[in-house]
Amino acid sequence: MAPEKGAIPVPVNAPNRPAKRVSLTKKLVATAILVGTLFTLSTLHSGERARGHLTSSLASSKNDWVAFLGKPKRPLSGKKAEKHFLSVPDPESIIKSSRHFTAKPHIAGSEQDLQTAKDVLEVFREHLSIATTPELPIFDAGSELSRNSTLGITSLTEPSAWIDTYYTLLTTPKDRALQILGDDGEAVWDADLTEHADETDPEAHKYATDIPTFHGYSHGGSAEGQLVYANFGRAEDYEELVKQGVDFTGKIVIVRYGALFRGLKIKFAEELGAVGVLIYSDPRDDGSVTVANGYKPYPHGPARNPTSVQRGSVFYISYYPGDPTTPGYPSYPNATRAEDTRLPSIPSLPISWANAERLLEEIGDLRTASKRSIKFLNDVKNEVKPIWNTIAVIPGHIKDEVVFFGNHRDGLSKVLGAADPTSGTVTLNEIVKGYGSLLRNGWRPLRTLVFASWDGEEYGLLGSTEYGEDFSEWISEHVVAYLNLDSAVSGSRFHASASPSLASLVQKTAKDISHPTEKGSSLWDARLDSGNLHGPVDAEVQAMYDMESTADESTGVSALGSGSDYTVFAQRIGIASSDQGFGGSLSDPVYHYHSIYDSERWQELYGDAGFHRHAAIAKYLGLFGLRLSDSFILPINTTQYAVELEGYLEKVEQLAELNKIKPDLGPLRTAIQELQVASIALDVEKVKAEKNFRRLLKKIQKGHGRFPLSRTFKRVIRWFKQKLGFKEHSCHESKKNYLMEHSKFRFGRYFGWKKEQEEKGGIPRKFIEAAKRIQRANKKLSSFEKGFISTGGLTKREWYKHLGTAPGRNLGYGATTLPGLTEAITLDKNVTQAQYEAGRLEALITSLAESLGE
Repeated sequence: MAPEKGAIPVPVNAPNRPAKRVSLTKKLVATAILVGTLFTLSTLHSGERARGHLTSSLASSKNDWVAFLGKPKRPLSGKKAEKHFLSVPDPESIIKSSRHFTAKPHIAGSEQDLQTAKDVLEVFREHLSIATTPELPIFDAGSELSRNSTLGITSLTEPSAWIDTYYTLLTTPKDRALQILGDDGEAVWDADLTEHADETDPEAHKYATDIPTFHGYSHGGSAEGQLVYANFGRAEDYEELVKQGVDFTGKIVIVRYGALFRGLKIKFAEELGAVGVLIYSDPRDDGSVTVANGYKPYPHGPARNPTSVQRGSVFYISYYPGDPTTPGYPSYPNATRAEDTRLPSIPSLPISWANAERLLEEIGDLRTASKRSIKFLNDVKNEVKPIWNTIAVIPGHIKDEVVFFGNHRDGLSKVLGAADPTSGTVTLNEIVKGYGSLLRNGWRPLRTLVFASWDGEEYGLLGSTEYGEDFSEWISEHVVAYLNLDSAVSGSRFHASASPSLASLVQKTAKDISHPTEKGSSLWDARLDSGNLHGPVDAEVQAMYDMESTADESTGVSALGSGSDYTVFAQRIGIASSDQGFGGSLSDPVYHYHSIYDSERWQELYGDAGFHRHAAIAKYLGLFGLRLSDSFILPINTTQYAVELEGYLEKVEQLAELNKIKPDLGPLRTAIQELQVASIALDVEKVKAEKNFRRLLKKIQKGHGRFPLSRTFKRVIRWFKQKLGFKEHSCHESKKNYLMEHSKFRFGRYFGWKKEQEEKGGIPRKFIEAAKRIQRANKKLSSFEKGFISTGGLTKREWYKHLGTAPGRNLGYGATTLPGLTEAITLDKNVTQAQYEAGRLEALITSLAESLGE
């Protein structure tokens, strides 16, 4: 039967062939041969002399023997495993999966959202050959089943998958309106607040009104007042207007998207006395691809549809993410709910350029308030509803060291979400598919792998944050790295952000992946790619883009801020993390972020025709994970981090000079230099430890290279059984058992052999010490990031505990390095506070240097 249209693709398995029928004559002949052979072998086996004769005979005719029995297939490992994995990600498979997940809206907390969680569970089960159960494993967070599922990861021997349910505050829209009022207070203009799509994009047309345009966690109510334009709504934009004499009291502020997190645009306006905020998408920020430059609007061209609206959360995530009613602790069904302290207290609406263009006509030169008043309504409902995280595990030989992958599946802004987040979802699914293929070929990761499909990210990183707060101790103890995917593809330019200790691995891995569209180039080269749609660009936008493009010149890998699910891992728990994907350039087709036009048609036509970028990201991140999982020594570069700290300090010194705030930073510089020395010593030690381990491993391999007679018996019997037509264990199981038997001295198989030898009491002391030496080095590497975690957290936002990097207090998304110290100088302008922050950093870094030297 043909597969249902839009069905989720499953791994391609070997076709089922009917079993060969063995004739009675052949069975009788084979039986006679078997009996005679077994009698001969048993006779030989009874005497040492005969056994030696058979062994030498087998050794002298090895080629004939291999031809008879078939050469044993070794399990995939090392470069062969990497090569096999890279052959799996397939654009056509990814397209089919994308079409399934973008087929209908799935707002967080809805039945459609639950269905996508189940769909991902089915994908994980299928790819990892996890047995189905009569009842789906969906557990309430905090329950014994949920707790045991994660806490039991390090005890698993087979792949597993389940769904955790958290209960978080969610906002849903009810009603909204926007008007210009005449002198008599009556409306002279009513805004059309819907996105308009025709049948050129059938899905966008069908679901255009299913999820109204609104802000998650926006304040419900109405606002009326004169309109004031505040550019991007940055702190400096408001400060400049105040200097010019603008009084925001009782005003409605209109700002454009970009430059900082949308919630902070509202926060700054609220603090100045404004009564409401409107946020719109300005075509100036679309670079060269504008209607003014002659490009047609989507769906008939690559420019912005003037009715497109960017939905999104306005929760103040730079203060803390997650459920605003459970700050710092998980949202169990019976959780005690706190007051919402990080939500706006004035209403807001996202609006289109079509509406904004009309409103801006009321202001004139944009430096004064409008003459006529504006009125808008934002009626929303806040209620606690379920969200669902889907999680899968591949156990490794080292069960208690975990490489963690994550991608969010949906959120409030997801109407169809082809780029955000579906491009990441289907890419992660393809990675799991590749690992499943490796498993079927005898591979098993050295370290345990965990995959999470997070829910509710767009509301404020809900699913990942609640999980991180739920299992913070377990994550801190076991997770060695967290690899995040959000929008895997929304443009032509590859970008990567990561903890500095992972920057070297990011760069090397990207260089080992072919460019998705240009022969002879690598994925790393795609960092400089751009679209081919050219024309004049707004000067301010060009300057901002150039500044962002050159911010990470030293390594090509930028620092982590916030805005995606790595936040709780990196900024609160101290796990080395990364985030990567393809984004847009100023000459790419306009990506309609968080709009109905983020559709499958847009993705297949403009975002990634042929889905070659999707496949490239799947290959890259899967290879990245393999190298973290299967390396004896973790590929974490602490020295790169220690060197970058010095660069961070130099930026602080420049800011101190500029702001005329000059704390004594000498002791901090000395501590950083001591960390560099300690890290270089660790580099030397980890090389020596691995070299020594491999040398001893090679010696042991040489001592166990013979083909044991007992194994020969088993293989002969198995061969004859197959000829006789007897049923045996499934091919997968027998192959797996045999490969595991033959792999005890292969790379990554040491731990199974070690356990066996310990039971026999025959493991060499030197080998035990070499293994412990490897483990000590790895513990220092995986714990390095935790050295920046302060118990007290950042000043004024204690949820964030990483003193090395954090989302900027007044940015929300963008990273601020040495945040406590930097913001004491630039925002608080307080030399005493700056000196205190420098002292905190010095103490942490000194302690970190000492721990590396232990």
